[in-house]
Amino acid sequence: MVERLPPGHGDGLKNKKQGRGPIKKRGKMADKGYEREILLKILEIEGEQARRKQGDALARYNAGKVKHKKQIAFHRCKKRNRWVFGGNRSGKTECGAVECVYMARGVHPYRKNKPDVFGWVVSLSQQVQRDVAQRKILQYLSPAWIEEVTMLSGKRGSPAGVIDQIRVKNVFGGVSVIGFKSCDQGREKFQGASLDFVWFDEEPPQDIYEECRMRVLDRAGDIFGTMTPLKGVTFLYDEIYLNARGDPQVWYEFMEWGDNPYLNKKEVAALTRALDEKQLQSRRFGRFCTAEGLVYPEFDEQVHVIPPFSPPREWQDCISIDPGLNNPLSAHWYCVDYDGNVYVIAEHYEAGRDIDYHAQKLKEISARLGWHTDEKGRLNALIDSAAGQHTLASSKSVAELFYERGILVNTRVDKDLFSGISRVKSYLRGEFGPRLYIFEGCVNLIRELKGYFWGSGDAPKKRDDHALDELRYYLMTKPHNSAPTKPLTDVQKDKARLARRLGRR
Repeated sequence: MVERLPPGHGDGLKNKKQGRGPIKKRGKMADKGYEREILLKILEIEGEQARRKQGDALARYNAGKVKHKKQIAFHRCKKRNRWVFGGNRSGKTECGAVECVYMARGVHPYRKNKPDVFGWVVSLSQQVQRDVAQRKILQYLSPAWIEEVTMLSGKRGSPAGVIDQIRVKNVFGGVSVIGFKSCDQGREKFQGASLDFVWFDEEPPQDIYEECRMRVLDRAGDIFGTMTPLKGVTFLYDEIYLNARGDPQVWYEFMEWGDNPYLNKKEVAALTRALDEKQLQSRRFGRFCTAEGLVYPEFDEQVHVIPPFSPPREWQDCISIDPGLNNPLSAHWYCVDYDGNVYVIAEHYEAGRDIDYHAQKLKEISARLGWHTDEKGRLNALIDSAAGQHTLASSKSVAELFYERGILVNTRVDKDLFSGISRVKSYLRGEFGPRLYIFEGCVNLIRELKGYFWGSGDAPKKRDDHALDELRYYLMTKPHNSAPTKPLTDVQKDKARLARRLGRR
């Protein structure tokens, strides 16, 4: 009978007899050689990627260890009307140019891509287009991606050349078109086209902005802009920053020198010292400025506006009302935590309605919030003292009308304007940080805080201040909330009883 050896065992003996060692040892050496071959292949691929990236500015954009976080936030945003209000050299133009190339190439990392994209780049003049926008676009467009360049004047590649269109190879196989327009051409030159996007490099005139909005309508296209607001408060202040129309597709961010990680910090510090406050606000921080100035420059939407949450019932404090009939009636619901921080959690803001309507709305919102009432189910609120006055049009005051409808309004409010403004500022700034937080849904209070300016005679302009008035009334009450005392434990109760006995002896 022949004894069978396990598979490979005979080979191992054979190898051993031939002086080559067991097969197992040779296998390890082979594995090491294979691993080395793979490693060399990976290094070769990485080297090729690095060489390609060296000539591909788009691949290098925010791809290193240091990243411009606000540029990335701009690209991530899915809204269709996006704006960057940025200081000079803050990096705003880069994101506009890259967004155009992303869309034209069909390689946007955060959006649904499509072939045959048609978009415009809009500059203030042809000279600005040549020196800024088209130079940035060409910086991020590899020559291999360009099918054709049509010139408006000059020769392709010439420093003095002005481009009309660039035809770009789209990764889906089609061809996209990036067209260039300048505002000095006039509104009529912006008619007729159907577009996927428009990039405004700096602030356009209002008529051209409105015309371009029509151009992206049928394709559900995008408007995006990058600008330094050197013109002060213009139509874009209301349209985008205040979002006066309440357009859910509007988005913006401020971009300043400190957001750009590629700027030299010593140079930033030196230039900061050389500029006055107004220049700093626009040229460094990208903020809208007027000669009069904002009443509440302390307000920062990124800090004071927060997502809604469900505050504990114990934080509920008061409703504050600024009444109006033709003007809006503004009412907000205020909570206070145990550290004295104030939260504005809900809003009712509407014009042209009577007391019956407003009272019903106040009750509906309060019921939704689970807001506290008295033993008879009535709400308590602060209201402008003018609500206690009788008018010729009614035998009853506004306060009495609210009272009859279950809203117990208190007209004894402190209306001193300058003390109230100072109090609001102190809550926005805080000694150890902000103490006023506003839920995102309180859009009218947020809008009024952003658009409240000083006028003549050291007094604010009397415009859009209804929510701000009742905010002042509330904060002038010095809201405070003490944490509830914890109930005594059985041991603590026994100690208290023993102490009382000893005290009687």
